[in-house]
Amino acid sequence: MPEPEPQPYDPVGPGENEAVAPTGQGGAMDLALDEAESLEKPLDPDPSAPRERARSLWSDAWHQLRRNPVFVISSLFILFLVVISLWPQLIASGDPLHCELSKSQQGSSPGHPFGYDTQGCDVYTRTVYGARASITVGICATLGAALLGSALGGLAGFFGGWGDSLLSRVADIFFGIPVILGGLVFLSVVTGTTVWPVVGFIVLLGWPQLARIARGSVITAKQNDYVQAARALGAGNARILLRHVGPNAVAPVIVVATIALGTYIALEATLSFLGVGLRPPTVSWGIDISNAASQIRNAPHMLLWPALALSLTVLAFIMLGDAVRDALDPKLR
Repeated sequence: MPEPEPQPYDPVGPGENEAVAPTGQGGAMDLALDEAESLEKPLDPDPSAPRERARSLWSDAWHQLRRNPVFVISSLFILFLVVISLWPQLIASGDPLHCELSKSQQGSSPGHPFGYDTQGCDVYTRTVYGARASITVGICATLGAALLGSALGGLAGFFGGWGDSLLSRVADIFFGIPVILGGLVFLSVVTGTTVWPVVGFIVLLGWPQLARIARGSVITAKQNDYVQAARALGAGNARILLRHVGPNAVAPVIVVATIALGTYIALEATLSFLGVGLRPPTVSWGIDISNAASQIRNAPHMLLWPALALSLTVLAFIMLGDAVRDALDPKLR
């Protein structure tokens, strides 16, 4: 019987496609098998455990805002104002236009904690119903100015050229118009008993600021690498602007618009105080403050409560804007 030929010695060991069988007796072969199995195992000891996903800018901002007491307090107060502006009868059962001259300038009494004004109207009821006009003007004017300013400023910053230069010069003209003087002229010509003339005037003078913010943000965002990569892959201008540039450039506009909302409410009260803003029979804090200014010595309660409501409302929106700015700006974290 011929003897079997000796196999050549292979110092490397089994090939990549060969399996190593355990001997059950320890030794070098079992140790090599254990090392191979340990290398094949994932680094995560528990593959079934949920992994934390990377947060985006908006989720990270919301994560921070929820833990900011300034944001929570201002948001709750603004939510309360929105609710009573929609349904003022929840906390005020009277009629703001019902007046009794026999109770003119009387102080606090049961059922009427804020007293009466010069015409004998309940100050508490008028203060509650006055939130509707102020909140309506503030929200509508902010939305109008933000949409118009973002659209014009975003397009000018994205395409550039003569349109960008024209928008900049037109914005400079509007910036040169004094707000109070412009309101006196504009609202003296365009009169009405509703809030829309005041909203239109605020949008007319408010959009240049937001347009300039949107323009600068779009110019910064369109220079990023992901925008250049999308353009290299064949994406059109509309897709790049709506899917890549717009979502990454809208944060500064939101911050400025939130702070400006409180400013617009104060502007409406100022114009109503001067007699060119909202007019009776509309119930407004500015109108009540104007009527109470001449009687501040005899009946200070007529001025105190609407002025306090106006101040707290403006302060709440400014605090909300500051909290949103801190959350959306990575440099302030």
